[in-house]
Amino acid sequence: MSDSPAKFGDYGGQYVPEVLMPAIEELTDAYERYVLENEDGFMDDFRARLRDFGGRPTPLQHAEQLSERYDTEVYLKREDLVHGGAHKLNNALGQVLLAKYMGKARIVAETGAGQHGTATAMAAAHLGMDCEVYMGRRDITRQRPNVFRMRINGSKVNPVDVGRGTLKEAINETMRDWATNVEDTHYVIGSVVGPHPFPRMVRDFQSVISEEARAQIREKTGGLPDSVVACAGGGSNTMGAFHNFVPDEDVALYAVEAGGSSLDVDEEKGVAPNSASLSTGSVGVLHGARTRLLQSRDGQILESHSISSGLDYAGVGPELAYLVDTGRVTPVTVPDDAALEAFHRFSQEEGIIPALETAHAIAYLETADDLGESVIVNISGRGDKDLESVLEETAKRDLVNAPEMGVFE
Repeated sequence: MSDSPAKFGDYGGQYVPEVLMPAIEELTDAYERYVLENEDGFMDDFRARLRDFGGRPTPLQHAEQLSERYDTEVYLKREDLVHGGAHKLNNALGQVLLAKYMGKARIVAETGAGQHGTATAMAAAHLGMDCEVYMGRRDITRQRPNVFRMRINGSKVNPVDVGRGTLKEAINETMRDWATNVEDTHYVIGSVVGPHPFPRMVRDFQSVISEEARAQIREKTGGLPDSVVACAGGGSNTMGAFHNFVPDEDVALYAVEAGGSSLDVDEEKGVAPNSASLSTGSVGVLHGARTRLLQSRDGQILESHSISSGLDYAGVGPELAYLVDTGRVTPVTVPDDAALEAFHRFSQEEGIIPALETAHAIAYLETADDLGESVIVNISGRGDKDLESVLEETAKRDLVNAPEMGVFE
């Protein structure tokens, strides 16, 4: 890995306009002092709030039906039980608290599936900060319950109508707001993407997932798992679930990307009907960092697709791109139909309704060749937010394990 803290091998960096550099430098200084050096007891305060407000630690649950189905011991890291229903609060609470320590008065954030926006709105209300969330119009339609949750918590939700109205466009608009209001505003980025120090800082806040899971699996089994599986969009839950296992070379790490409807690319229309940046992307710069992207041969960012709003992104965190290049992380893909089948199967067999993002990780168990004798699957979020989308998408398909839909006619 590069000696520069801003890089992961050839990935990462700070590719931002000059107007943003003072804010980036101020944030880097705050990250090093408060997060890395625990100045003024910041990390002690953060850990206490994660426990009392966030409900940590989350359990590591043995999944009896899945273990029997796949002939391996399956353990579920239950991030769906964090306050708000997803892992996103780990990072949002950390960044909003950091902004308060920095003396900022206002928070802006982007969101795709609404989980990060919901978590940021909750954290801002908890800490008494003003908050505005940018969200693509298409995602607002797909994730109405989460939009309402943000409003209930007192945050303003700004619809983004440019492009396809998804996460990429929402990040662009949030960057513009931050560049205009850097003096009193902090941008709470929702994944391990963006310019340094965001990828490392978000990973550090999310690493509590693998820190807990590593200790919990030792307590339950006396050793480490053979594999860890997590879904991957931008990669925040992925890096959170992987980080403390990266030095354990006998533990295989699988990043499950959204294969959408096809892994092919239609450059003429500027569309990639998937969100598999690690599996099919190429190297470029997006949102301030060098990483793997879905782009045309001319370097134009392609419109991505996934049945899951939270995975519908044309890029990925630079550290994940580096870990794939070095062979430490294996990228795999799951198509929309298989994710939807896994959503229903997991709900029926384990009594847990997963987020559609998480359903991709669960679906991979169905086709994986050899995960070893034990595997941890990160249940990144719960699926209440996805019920309208699942109802609509299930009605379009002839799924063998879907509930009878006639009751809705």
